[in-house]
Amino acid sequence: MMKKSDFYFDLPERLIAQHPLEQRDASRLLVLDRTDGSVSHRHFRDLLAYVEPGDCMVFNNSRVIPARLMGHAVGHTTPIEVLLLTDKGEGLWECLTRPGRKTRTGVELTFGDGMLTATVEAVQPDGNRLIRFHHEGIFLEILDQLGTMPLPPYIKEQLDDPERYQTVYSKTPGSAAAPTAGLHFTPELLEALRKKGVKLAFVTLHVGLGTFRPVKEEEITDHVMHAEYYIMDAETAGLINGTRAAGGKIWAVGTTACRTLETIADESGQVRPQSGWTDIFIYPGYQFKAVDHLVTNFHLPESTLMMLISAFATREIVMNAYRQAIGEEYRFFSFGDSMLLY
Repeated sequence: MMKKSDFYFDLPERLIAQHPLEQRDASRLLVLDRTDGSVSHRHFRDLLAYVEPGDCMVFNNSRVIPARLMGHAVGHTTPIEVLLLTDKGEGLWECLTRPGRKTRTGVELTFGDGMLTATVEAVQPDGNRLIRFHHEGIFLEILDQLGTMPLPPYIKEQLDDPERYQTVYSKTPGSAAAPTAGLHFTPELLEALRKKGVKLAFVTLHVGLGTFRPVKEEEITDHVMHAEYYIMDAETAGLINGTRAAGGKIWAVGTTACRTLETIADESGQVRPQSGWTDIFIYPGYQFKAVDHLVTNFHLPESTLMMLISAFATREIVMNAYRQAIGEEYRFFSFGDSMLLY
């Protein structure tokens, strides 16, 4: 059995990137050959050299919403932070709250001098809250006024431009965290890929914080993944199936695009238009059906994302590549450098 500790590595705090580089595609790119474990060091814009005409690159076009709200319980003044995680429909959201003891079932909350109010309807077994929001007008517009961008806890600095925590192709609002592998792409790089004959396809997976939830169980198979909502339309399904039929390769930009493709694909790698909830947990031993190459950032020790990329190569190959990345002082996590598993 695989243990959580099999995916531990010691990361110096100075390598956790606190801000994005001025130029998105200037980040470094560690290229890992997943057959023999060989590593080369490039820059992200060099990705163009590895993609062949006729390949298809699949991106997650989900857009981060300003999901962090500051309010208080009606009749009280203690500040309460609410982080929107998952839209359950009809104004009901699964949320994280701090301090939790102030958000028991039945508590009424208010934000922005009453512009937005809410009722705590239930406390989940994992401590998350189900909260129903009440408002006049369009909810996302109210969030734009009252909410702030929910940066990960390991980023201590304020972000000058919130758009730098969005991909340049973000389109469909709904994520609590950015699909960060895509942060390195520029409009110019996307255009260069098109000119080379690469097909660009888009899925939507609304990233919840469950992706980043620490694995607490020592036996990794005991870990329960949080479900996230995905959409694949007919155009994207056609591009992917057409690429595979013509002998091209499928590239997943990020673990979220990868998990969406692997959720939808049948045993032969064919996909069809659909939407739904996925709680797929990919760890070593998993046989990939849809993805040939993976572009991803550098992940937290013992995380489900480390387990996913260790399934795509092998644990030994990935851990050796990470040792080299630390030795070469690559920048880690959301605003850090990138890796191609090829």
